[in-house]
Amino acid sequence: MNILVINPGGTSTKISVFKGKEEVFKKNISHTQADLNDYNTVFEQYEYRKRLIINTLKENNFPIETFHCVVGRGGLMKPIAGGTYAVNDRMIEDLRNAINGEHASNLGSVLAKNIGDEIGVPSFVVDPVSVDEFQDISRITGLSDIEKASWLHSLNHKAVCRKSAEKMGGKYEDYNFIVAHLGSGISIVAHSNGKMIDGSGGRSDGPFSPERSGGILTYPLIKLCYSGKYTESEMINKVSNIGGMYDYLGTKDMIEIEERIKSGDAKAKLIMDSFIYQVSKEIAMYGASLYGKVDKIILTGGIAHSELITSEVTKRVSYLAPVEIIPGEMEMEALALGALRVLSGQEDEKIYK
Repeated sequence: MNILVINPGGTSTKISVFKGKEEVFKKNISHTQADLNDYNTVFEQYEYRKRLIINTLKENNFPIETFHCVVGRGGLMKPIAGGTYAVNDRMIEDLRNAINGEHASNLGSVLAKNIGDEIGVPSFVVDPVSVDEFQDISRITGLSDIEKASWLHSLNHKAVCRKSAEKMGGKYEDYNFIVAHLGSGISIVAHSNGKMIDGSGGRSDGPFSPERSGGILTYPLIKLCYSGKYTESEMINKVSNIGGMYDYLGTKDMIEIEERIKSGDAKAKLIMDSFIYQVSKEIAMYGASLYGKVDKIILTGGIAHSELITSEVTKRVSYLAPVEIIPGEMEMEALALGALRVLSGQEDEKIYK
């Protein structure tokens, strides 16, 4: 099975070619701000990005006619269960209208379907960020005006669970996991028998990250919002892009922060220790979501490359379950494997309604 994988990002379009489970080609096509300035919306970039994809494949001797399917990264669509979805017109229309906001990943489905339709093969998206499998009790916040929603790193979460389950001799649906995805954004999730039943994300709750505030004390936050010090957009930017490590230390670079700690920077050490503490507390909290029946705790994402962080988190949470470290992100592989499970009959494709 030859599978073309497309993952559009804000300043790049990643593509990979898989033969079955093996990645045989990958390319990160970069886009400068000047390249994108002429486009008012993400969807207007469609023809530009498609042309680059086709040209890159031709230059590297991968004729599009040789692919058995095309799979794209899912965007900000309606809440859906996890799985591999056939791309249909309703999905594309929702993403075109940016029903949950503009994001480059909204292009993944339309690029996959258009290329797939041209060569007569199926197109899919896999475990998009809009996967919402929360149990009802997880949604209650304490204010009836606000309901907790699931906006998490679903693709990588489910991929590392499947990888760990395979090592354990079973399937994702056989086990309970707590997964901490640690990157510029953080999400920590309780997985129960193949479903993400509760979780936290760094723009609204959970620990702070290199650039996001995480959960903040409610009353002081209200006071700050009405202090006149910041506008609404500035507050949103503060909690989304210039909070967390950056707000305290002036950098989002975790390697730089570790170097500052080694050189004796006491403030950097305090903030890092607090980060580790908050991540550990959040992991332990989700033990209650699973009644303490946790088969594995998984640390993943770019920050999981840090031995300092993973070793200290492990010390605090290993009482609950064994800890496995799967650093980095498995996005391209996860997309390919999701399509392959459908093509090989291991899993039924799902329909977006």
